[in-house]
Amino acid sequence: MKSVAIITARGGSKRIPRKNIKPFVGRPIIEYSIEAALQADMFHEVMVSTDDEEIAEAARKAGAKVPFFRSEQTSNDFATTADVIAEVLECYERIGMSFHAACCIYPTAPFVTANAIKTAMMLLEQEKADSVIPVVRFSFPPQRCVVIREGRLTPKWPENMAKRSQDLEPFYHDCGQFYCLNVESFKKQKAIWMENVVPFIQDEMNVQDIDTPEDWKLAEMKYRLLRCDDVRK
Repeated sequence: MKSVAIITARGGSKRIPRKNIKPFVGRPIIEYSIEAALQADMFHEVMVSTDDEEIAEAARKAGAKVPFFRSEQTSNDFATTADVIAEVLECYERIGMSFHAACCIYPTAPFVTANAIKTAMMLLEQEKADSVIPVVRFSFPPQRCVVIREGRLTPKWPENMAKRSQDLEPFYHDCGQFYCLNVESFKKQKAIWMENVVPFIQDEMNVQDIDTPEDWKLAEMKYRLLRCDDVRK
């Protein structure tokens, strides 16, 4: 199975400037995603899709390829991850390279491991799935959420407030780390969330959104804690 790892890293981050190469626990954060992809030993190509020369240089230094730069159309605030993946696959086809499977990895995913990527890629093949998406369970049951109406707290679904948590259906959400895709299915459906999606359930300790400076600090604290636990083991 010929596969490609696509790390999406444009230069125009607004909330955290230069986010994709900002030092995270002493290293440019993109290095963690590149390292995990390389160590998974599953890919014929580990590449970074970017529009930024500084990011490209950091990517090459970490061992990834940057065979072409991202277009203006996929570098703006409205381009989707699926748009970027489609462009990468088309660019490869123009130079005579095609792939059976792809793994899109976000550049700000320091908790992603080689083992997680490898397991998810194997799951994609074994389950004959269109895509495999890492998910994590909501820590609090969304069915018991409340809303604010006219300055007062009100249960969104009053019928669930007296139910035990274990009696409510588990809800999950996308980890926002990586996606494993069957390329043929992706070309037909032009989406990441396709018809035949297999979940890859993650532990909450291995997941952290990094969208704000506060998220960044929290992620570094969690990463250091996990690294200390690994050392103790």
